[in-house]
Amino acid sequence: MDKTNKITDLTYISLAAVLIAACSWISVPLTVPFTLQTFAVFCVLELLGGKRGTAAIGLYILLGAVGVPVFAGFTGGVGRLLGTTGGYIIGFVFTGLLYWLGEAVFGEAFSNRSKAGFALRIASLVLGLAVCYAFGTAWFMFVYARQTGAIALGTALSWCVLPFIVPDLIKLGLAVVIAARLRRIIHLR
Repeated sequence: MDKTNKITDLTYISLAAVLIAACSWISVPLTVPFTLQTFAVFCVLELLGGKRGTAAIGLYILLGAVGVPVFAGFTGGVGRLLGTTGGYIIGFVFTGLLYWLGEAVFGEAFSNRSKAGFALRIASLVLGLAVCYAFGTAWFMFVYARQTGAIALGTALSWCVLPFIVPDLIKLGLAVVIAARLRRIIHLR
């Protein structure tokens, strides 16, 4: 890889981390408010692919860990990552890694813009979201138990996962559609 490609990759990764941060600041006030953070994660992976997308997610988390206010509510710091919802933020890395694994395993079929490639990418994102939920919920239960007391898995799921499934799937669908349109304009990959 030449120097120009490395600089281009670093630029895309940095811009994608900024996109994730900006979307984490946008809160949709419903009964259970949610941010557009997961939308940005899905969009970044679809636009940049697994390797650069995972790097962007990692950069976003690193920025937040050192105190840059990139997380929801303009917050940052290690304390946020070690708090009850930190596992969901860290879980985005697993979403990226699973997407990257899908690219590695399925190769051209994954990147292909055919129906099969589309189905593989969607399945990878849904599986990544499920792993993010699982990791985040386990983390939530551990931290919550240490701070307040143990809770049942069903309670944790009803607080942390069930209210977000439909909005997250809608965000996933929108991200895939928007990324496909953006790819026609911006030649990424």
